[in-house]
Amino acid sequence: MGKQIPERHRDLRTFAFGDSPALADELVELVVNGIKTATCSTEDEPNTSTPGERWVVLDGRGEPRCVIETIEVTYRRFNEVDAAFAHDEGEGDRSLADWRRAHQSYFGRLGRYGDDMMLMCERFRLVEVFGDAGMDP
Repeated sequence: MGKQIPERHRDLRTFAFGDSPALADELVELVVNGIKTATCSTEDEPNTSTPGERWVVLDGRGEPRCVIETIEVTYRRFNEVDAAFAHDEGEGDRSLADWRRAHQSYFGRLGRYGDDMMLMCERFRLVEVFGDAGMDP
């Protein structure tokens, strides 16, 4: 059996970034390393959050890697996302053009892409990183 969520965090909701194990691993590493401090999703996904809410982030194998806390949630259309938000997402070269390409591809794979689609844009802070020593047996 894999790592378990520490007792103090077991009441939190869990999720993994992206739509594949490889993408989940890539994005959680950006979070753990302090590069990724924002994310977005379609406004109707079940992972909508509110400021102050904490989440356990899972890697591509479903193992708990860290806890994040939502600090800001805004709603804007895909074509209204700005360069500052794209940079905070921490992906690729962190440019708005790269963000648009990657997210058009991602939302396209989900069959949801539209230039004017509404997104939940979330900024978060890293609260805790789980290491092998800090995990419950």
